[in-house]
Amino acid sequence: GKENVDSRHNRGRGGETTRFHTVSVAQPVRFSRKCPTGWHHYEGTASCYRVYLNGENYWDAVQTCQRVNGSLATFTADQELRFILAQEWDLEEKTFVRKDQRRFWVGYQYVITNRNHSLEGHWEVAYKGSSEVFLPPDPIFGTAMFENENVLCAQLQCFHFPTLRHHGLHSWYAENCYEKSSFLCKRSQTCVDIKDNIVDEGYYFTPKGNDPCLSCTCHNGEPEMCVAALCERPQGCQQYRKDPKECCKFTCLDP
Repeated sequence: GKENVDSRHNRGRGGETTRFHTVSVAQPVRFSRKCPTGWHHYEGTASCYRVYLNGENYWDAVQTCQRVNGSLATFTADQELRFILAQEWDLEEKTFVRKDQRRFWVGYQYVITNRNHSLEGHWEVAYKGSSEVFLPPDPIFGTAMFENENVLCAQLQCFHFPTLRHHGLHSWYAENCYEKSSFLCKRSQTCVDIKDNIVDEGYYFTPKGNDPCLSCTCHNGEPEMCVAALCERPQGCQQYRKDPKECCKFTCLDP
């Protein structure tokens, strides 16, 4: 509402004075992205993605993703994969591959069915999820394979150079699951409050934005059924500043 409220008097029935307070109409709210800090949001799948740089074997990477309510990433469409390849993941020197080539564990495994003349097999989704997940093409086989291993784990290789990255150039590797590598986690979009806390389904929260007096319900990662509080201006203070993250909290700027 307006900070300066107009008070108007009107003569009602019986001669009594009726007070009207005019307030501005609420404006539509544009909410910010629905991912925690450090995650990349993709609207097409309503999902969040994050690369973890600490080198872990496949099974440890799986557990790390699960601890943040996610899983190793799988892809439902070519557009989603292109989104992943186009991102700059803020990678550092401690990655475990060449600087111009990045490899990440992702959520597929290659099951070997025949070792006679060449390695024959097929891809599977490591942890069953959406039935719409697509499977990678034939892989490049890694250098650290063991002869008695019949299950290999998927690494997605993308490229650091912008021209290669934006053309979607990439490769799929089937690698020994106990090799250490960076990895890509994927989780559903979520509600994130104004202080960057993750909000569980069904709970009230104040979404990120410019209105700390907004209260919404978290539903499928979206703020819904929002209501806003209106604050009176601080008494006895001519100049003041609103706190951007606390509702109805002001700092008086008077001398």
